[in-house]
Amino acid sequence: MAIRQPKGKTVRRLGLNIYGNPKYDKLLSRKPNGPGKERGLKKRGKTSVYGEQLKEKQKFRFAYGISERQFRNLFKKANRLHGVTSDNMISLMEQRLDNTIYRMGFAVSRAQARQMVSHAYFFINGKPVNIPSMCVSVNDVITTKEKKGIQNLIRHNLTVNQGSKGSWLTVDTEALSATVNALPLAGDIQPVGHIQSVVEYYSR
Repeated sequence: MAIRQPKGKTVRRLGLNIYGNPKYDKLLSRKPNGPGKERGLKKRGKTSVYGEQLKEKQKFRFAYGISERQFRNLFKKANRLHGVTSDNMISLMEQRLDNTIYRMGFAVSRAQARQMVSHAYFFINGKPVNIPSMCVSVNDVITTKEKKGIQNLIRHNLTVNQGSKGSWLTVDTEALSATVNALPLAGDIQPVGHIQSVVEYYSR
């Protein structure tokens, strides 16, 4: 489920370009204050611990386009897995198909990748998929629908994409396909926020 929020206001409120688009860096340089905050006005008191945890949670939710229900369920799943819950959460977010398409460089944003997946632009192991939240597995082969318009869009995105690529993926830019060599690890990712604060938020 997509997060329907004005992205410019979200970026200003969080004080961080969580979407990776250069235009939001320019926006933050022009308008460093949060929406509705005028220059010269007295700042509010120090944010509570709860408020800081909530802010960190929103960074991840909005960056990955995950609804509150989905995110809470993701935390529960990560908490059941072996290992560190915070690391598991990052790995699970990165395993999402829409994020994988973004990390392949086939989309310029996760929002675009989510739309492409919803329109069934891709196949996994030869089978069409249209669920952005599904998780990829090791040895999965992701291929592109053989339609000229779709392939032209992806080739264009590959030339302009500035997002970080997934080191756990092998991408064939000629065949427009990719293989999942391993599951993403927390150490492979530059997180958009402090994930431990998110764990503490849900552990209250």
